Amino acid sequence: MSVYDYKPMYAGAYYDPEPVGGQVDRLDLYGTADRSGPVVAAAGPATRLRPGAYRFVLPDVPPSRYWAMVTFTPSNGAQPVKDTSLYLDLPLGLGFVTSPEAVADALGVPLPITPEQRFALETAIRAAQADVSSYLARPLIPRTVTLPAVTPRWTEDLDNPDSWPLPDQDDLVEVAAYHPRGDGTYDVDLLVGLNGVAEAAIVRYVTAHAAESERLRPGGVGSQGRRVSSVSAEGQSISYESAPTAGQAGAVPTLDSLSGLRRRLYRPVGPPPRAPWPYSSARRFRR
Repeated sequence: MSVYDYKPMYAGAYYDPEPVGGQVDRLDLYGTADRSGPVVAAAGPATRLRPGAYRFVLPDVPPSRYWAMVTFTPSNGAQPVKDTSLYLDLPLGLGFVTSPEAVADALGVPLPITPEQRFALETAIRAAQADVSSYLARPLIPRTVTLPAVTPRWTEDLDNPDSWPLPDQDDLVEVAAYHPRGDGTYDVDLLVGLNGVAEAAIVRYVTAHAAESERLRPGGVGSQGRRVSSVSAEGQSISYESAPTAGQAGAVPTLDSLSGLRRRLYRPVGPPPRAPWPYSSARRFRR
């Protein structure tokens, strides 16, 4: 079972329908991009996590890419809106910042992929994520921390982590959901740590490098080896295309492009040096 967090968009902006009587009603999954075939699976209605964020609990379906259509009502009495801009690579929540289908797209491998191809692409994703995690000195998957029955410092911005009595955290903190208990307190779910899925630079790096490693691996998914630009008539000489250098269009991103996400190390400042005798008040005299 997977969960999918959806942010409704209406009239070109993110929108929260529940306060004005609306609702996020339904999510339908299709097996084709034109969404003309039968509905493979459906979920709904969604649960409101916080303003503008709703969660669907998805049924179990075979691993693959599915094209989604979300139906929501903007306000009480309004006509339903159908959002057909989504696709989901299921299952979700497996600890990957990208999907085997996304890597297959980068390789030009047609979908759906076979179980053997899926295993190979997942292995390449794990290797790319290990490189990123080692460079950033932090995991790419956050951990969930629940604060039960806590009172916010202020109620104007409950999405702000500073609104809640957090323990000392030397890491990124994001409010995932909060649920009122009816007595003025809330149960709050926090995501602590770097959320790699939400960082476009990390997703791009892992997808590109997983695809490149499979392309160059002998027998890999979509493997082509080095790109050949020309071959002589007698086959005695071969010219290879040169890969784009870092910074050029089409180049594989480098780890330096993720430097802004590295964990910052802080060294505590010690006390000032003690003044020499006889000016130091800490010197002990013996009688």
